[in-house]
Amino acid sequence: MPKITKRLIDATEATGKDAFLWDDELAGFGLKVTPSGRKVFVLQYRIGRRSRRITLGTLGALTADQARSHAQAALRQIARGDDPMAERDLKRAEKTTGELLDQFLQEHADAKLKGRSSAEYRRLVETLVPSKLRRLPITEIGRSHVAQVHNGLVKTPYQANRLLAVLRKFFNWCEKNGFRVDHSNPALHVEPFKERKRERFLTPVEISHLGEVLAEIEREGGQSPFVIAALRLLILTGARLGEILTLQWAWIDFDNSCIRLPDSKTGAKTIYLSPPAMQVLAGLPRYEDNSHVICGLKKGACLVNLQKPWRAIRTRAGLDNVRIHDLRHSFASIAVASGMSLPMIGKLLGHSQPQTTARYAHLAYDPMKLAADQVGRKIDIMPRLKVVANGTSI
Repeated sequence: MPKITKRLIDATEATGKDAFLWDDELAGFGLKVTPSGRKVFVLQYRIGRRSRRITLGTLGALTADQARSHAQAALRQIARGDDPMAERDLKRAEKTTGELLDQFLQEHADAKLKGRSSAEYRRLVETLVPSKLRRLPITEIGRSHVAQVHNGLVKTPYQANRLLAVLRKFFNWCEKNGFRVDHSNPALHVEPFKERKRERFLTPVEISHLGEVLAEIEREGGQSPFVIAALRLLILTGARLGEILTLQWAWIDFDNSCIRLPDSKTGAKTIYLSPPAMQVLAGLPRYEDNSHVICGLKKGACLVNLQKPWRAIRTRAGLDNVRIHDLRHSFASIAVASGMSLPMIGKLLGHSQPQTTARYAHLAYDPMKLAADQVGRKIDIMPRLKVVANGTSI
């Protein structure tokens, strides 16, 4: 068979089946002509005992000389013991982003995170990651893909940023498990949106008013005593909602005035109980067929939804913008105002990372302001104001 040249290729016509022309100078290099007349450059080679054929390109996309150069490069690769089709085989076997997201949720979120965090991971991925992105091979995902998804959620910046955080962890997991090369996380440099602070801190006056409203509702019988107790314990302990709702009597150490949780978001945890918190617990009924402190409607179950009664209670108290989680923030803010250190507050709240507690640092009373107040009281040159009957001062 002569050398494959443009003249030979042009002269070759299609037949009723695939026809092959093999080059007489470069072993394995050839041309396949399909019944439709399509002409494709190929290379036939052997790896070990296995014979393989790789497609180099079609006529038009490649000239005969270019195809020959590709074939020579592939043969050099084969001579080194490498298989030119190995990368292509790997590509065909490559999992899609959607497949790996499902695997990530199962192997990381469900297996290693607490129930609420795992559910939130799943919700974010299943509702906010578009199907178009899920269909792409994992190695084809670039920063532009992640940025496009993130920017598409501009109207919900908090949700967008939570999804971005999950995607960062997902791509790190992909690298760790060999699905992407190291240091290729496409979510790493996507800038999160600025978020409006969501923390709402109740003032001591607001907390006192909320306490009065809870007492009124308790006297009226307008809510379950377990609803009232749950809210009081949240205010008095700074505990997380799930920690109070799932609390069991067996975990309460009455002798040492504390709750010893066997597990929490940050692992085993001790919640310290003040005398008012102990008073709340002492006033609750206990049932033999229910081990929970905050009992629900179903036999043997805990209360599962505090949101609906809370919305009614906060409306009555004039606190419509206050979330249940803000009661925890308020506990922390009062602790800061009382002069407690951030490490101490972090221990009370069960924070595993100091930076989590640091969010309350701005609430601490400024020592410079304190110093100025003390000096000002020493240098008292202002006249005393007298209040007259009409409320004005002279």
